[in-house]
Amino acid sequence: MTGDTARQGRAASPEAAQHPRSKAKRLALAIFAVLAFAVFAALGTWQVVRLQWKLALIERVEERVHAEPVPAPGPERWAQISAESDEYRRVRLAGAYRYDKTVRVQAVTDLGAGYWLMTPLATTQGSIVLVNRGFVPAGQGEAGSAASRPGSAAAEVTGLLRMSQPDGAFLRKNDPAAGRWYSRDVEAIAKAQGLGGVAPYFVDADAASAERDARQAPGPGPAPVGGLTVVSFHNNHLVYALTWYALALMVAGAFYWVARQERRRAAPDREEADGRNN
Repeated sequence: MTGDTARQGRAASPEAAQHPRSKAKRLALAIFAVLAFAVFAALGTWQVVRLQWKLALIERVEERVHAEPVPAPGPERWAQISAESDEYRRVRLAGAYRYDKTVRVQAVTDLGAGYWLMTPLATTQGSIVLVNRGFVPAGQGEAGSAASRPGSAAAEVTGLLRMSQPDGAFLRKNDPAAGRWYSRDVEAIAKAQGLGGVAPYFVDADAASAERDARQAPGPGPAPVGGLTVVSFHNNHLVYALTWYALALMVAGAFYWVARQERRRAAPDREEADGRNN
């Protein structure tokens, strides 16, 4: 009897050694599946939150773009200006253009390749606001930028407030020393042109302001085309949310399938063990 018990113990020892490892693997798989599901579901929920934020932002911007123009923020408000609260707000301002300080910034629009003409406007309040007077085609930006215009001219401008665009464009850095500009970096332009007391934003002049500019200060160069601001926002948050939620469901489905297969494989072993016990 003692010998039979010893032989049974030796025969069962491989199964007993294997069983804890199998159980540990199943536990590790379950933990991984739960964590992956939680992470993917959390990312999906975060994208839903971002979607609501983006929709609210688009609604606010639409209201600003179509609202009546308000006075452009003066120096007392410059410290509080932000993209969230002020960008694309319709503003108005008056003063005198400093055409001799115009900077050309490379641009691509529906009209083709060319330049934005960024000209300082000395406001009636004593500060300076950079105004994007509009677009001129490539090859004609120099004629319409400085030499063909008087040193200064009175102007009234309405347009959209825009935030500064520092550091240049994608893979292209501004080169003030060489006069090559790829983004409307207010601080860098002001420094390069020796301007002080400049607002931390610029204004995209609308079409009516560009037309007044052309009539009041005519010259041999082409008149800039205003009102070309593109107001659009990338809004792929719903697609991202659905993608993350789909991955979470795939993880849950895969874990269910693996667990079901494990139960099926374990069923004959349990039946055999029950038979031996009986």
